[in-house]
Amino acid sequence: MGRILAVVNQKGGVGKTTSAVNLTAALHDLGLKVLLCDFDPQANATSGLGLEKRKIKYSVYDVTINNVPTAEAIVSTKYGDVLPSSADLAGATVELIGAEHRERQLAKALEQVRDKYDVILIDCPPSLELLTLNGLCAADGILVPVQCEYYALEGLSDLMSTLRTVKKRLNPRLEIFGVALTMFDGRTNFSTQVAQEVRRHFPGKVFATVIPRNIRLAEAPSHGIPVTAYDRSSRGAKAYKDMAEEIKKKL
Repeated sequence: MGRILAVVNQKGGVGKTTSAVNLTAALHDLGLKVLLCDFDPQANATSGLGLEKRKIKYSVYDVTINNVPTAEAIVSTKYGDVLPSSADLAGATVELIGAEHRERQLAKALEQVRDKYDVILIDCPPSLELLTLNGLCAADGILVPVQCEYYALEGLSDLMSTLRTVKKRLNPRLEIFGVALTMFDGRTNFSTQVAQEVRRHFPGKVFATVIPRNIRLAEAPSHGIPVTAYDRSSRGAKAYKDMAEEIKKKL
């Protein structure tokens, strides 16, 4: 049975979608069967793996709201499989409010295909609301990207509080799978200090690999491909490959 990991941080701009896309591709390169579930209405992870949003027949919205079988919505790419998102998902929160077991709709959808994959990554929205709650209820663990900048730890207490509440009331198997340090700038003492602080807050949970600030990581999404395909020799590509190897060992 595949492990389901929610990539989550309510702060925007921390490398959440970048990590979800590039870890999907890197894990796929390591021989794992990987599904990326794009559960963010912005659908950046969908386009990041080369899918054209206008040409998608079914999305995760159709699966969770309209009961379309999950397998019918999954699209295979050479970087891994994708359960794509669409702008329709932005309205799903309102539509889910009156639904029975509204926080478990994504879990029900992913259980249909869980046995087909080694790992399923859920790219959650940058907020703590009903869509993210669905991601947390579907997951076995969370993968938290943390930016190596001044406000890195701001808001993480809210995320940890939400995690404890979900674990206690809705999903007792939920754990912190790993914390990923992103946008690390080795030229500054400050990035090093933030990394040390994060490791102190999450002992034993922070990946040894840090994701550097890298222009190739920023350029790759505009080409609709992961950095491992855009520039395999770049520091960003090598870092995500190393982190994927850490994840494979933990799995």
